[in-house]
Amino acid sequence: MRRCLTAIAILAGFSTLVAAGEPRIAFPEDYKSFKNYLSLDRTGNDNQVIRLFANDIAAAGPSKDGGLPNGSILVGEIYKAKLNDKGEVAESVLGRRIRGKLAAIAVMEKRQGWGEAFSEDLRNGDWDFAVFSPDGKRLNKDLNTCRSCHAPLKDTDHLFSIDHLQ
Repeated sequence: MRRCLTAIAILAGFSTLVAAGEPRIAFPEDYKSFKNYLSLDRTGNDNQVIRLFANDIAAAGPSKDGGLPNGSILVGEIYKAKLNDKGEVAESVLGRRIRGKLAAIAVMEKRQGWGEAFSEDLRNGDWDFAVFSPDGKRLNKDLNTCRSCHAPLKDTDHLFSIDHLQ
C-alpha cells in the first residue's frame, strides 16, 4: 500500500511539473531549415514582429480531421519592433512594423498524449509550448500565458496560422 501511495504521489508530482513547464520540448537547432511560412506583426503584441517556421510534418498542412499531425513543430522568431526617433513603433511604407532585434524563439510541438497533463482551460489538444533565448537557452516564462491564449482556438487546432500551412 505504501508503495502504491508513493507511486501515486510521484506521478501526481510529475503531472504538476509538466503542467508547470517541465522541459519536454528541446530547442530545435535546425529550425532555420524549416519552411518559413509566415511573417507578420504579432497578434496581441503591438511592439513585436514574428516569423513563423514549420517542420516538414506541419508544413504539409492539416489532415482530413483539420488538425496537424503529431510530430508537428512550429517555431516563432519573436522580434522587438524598431522604434522611430520619438520612441514609437516604426512602420514601413506598407504600414507594417519593422523588425528589430530578435528577442525570443517560441516553440509549439504536438505529441500524442501531451494534452493530458493540463486542465481543460489550458489544454491545447496535444500541443505544448517552450520559449528560448536567441542563443537557444530555455527561458523561464509562464507558459500558461501561451496555453490560455491558444486554448480557445479549438476549430483551428489551437493555431492562429493554420490557414497559412499547406
